[in-house]
Amino acid sequence: MNESISLLGLLTTTPLELLSFVLSVATVLLNIRQNHWAWLFAILSSATYGVVFAGAKLYGDMALQLVFISVSFWGWYQWLHGSSAHDKLAVTELDRRGILWSAVGWLAGFVALAWFLKRFTDTDVPHMDGFLTAGSLVGQVLLSRKKVENWIVWIMVDIIYVALYVHKHLILTAVLYGLFVLMAVAGLLAWKRAAEGAGDASDAVVLK
Repeated sequence: MNESISLLGLLTTTPLELLSFVLSVATVLLNIRQNHWAWLFAILSSATYGVVFAGAKLYGDMALQLVFISVSFWGWYQWLHGSSAHDKLAVTELDRRGILWSAVGWLAGFVALAWFLKRFTDTDVPHMDGFLTAGSLVGQVLLSRKKVENWIVWIMVDIIYVALYVHKHLILTAVLYGLFVLMAVAGLLAWKRAAEGAGDASDAVVLK
């Protein structure tokens, strides 16, 4: 599924990248409705994108998809039973300690991943790949716990991902992440309302 195909003469992609795009969009659409089956589509899209990123020598992103698959099972459970009463998880905000630990985790992950990718792989973007991989891990954990700040992380990460995927000629994926930026802004606004009690968590947009 790696042969090139043209979409309406506007861009070139592969069947596998196109399938990954469709699965990712399905994940977002289901999450907009707060349907927990979105986690299943997240697992499937992570699996297919792992193969796409391996072909593009984005090894950090490839490994990240494997982590996403594992975290998605945990996130699925958290959304259904993650409250103190083992019921549906509510949207909340990080305290200062949580923000600090998130920043430290991102920095530590970046340093470790960038070093590993530069030393042991043939990627040409070890620092960017490491930075985005570490940030995505932080964002995914915060998303699984329904923390408002996950959207801030995704906005920063997805903007840079657009540039990276254009560099790697994964144009369809770049378009997808451009859409993710817009959805993350909407998600941030909706989840802030939910956390402040002015809205419901079901109003929020959720994406990987």
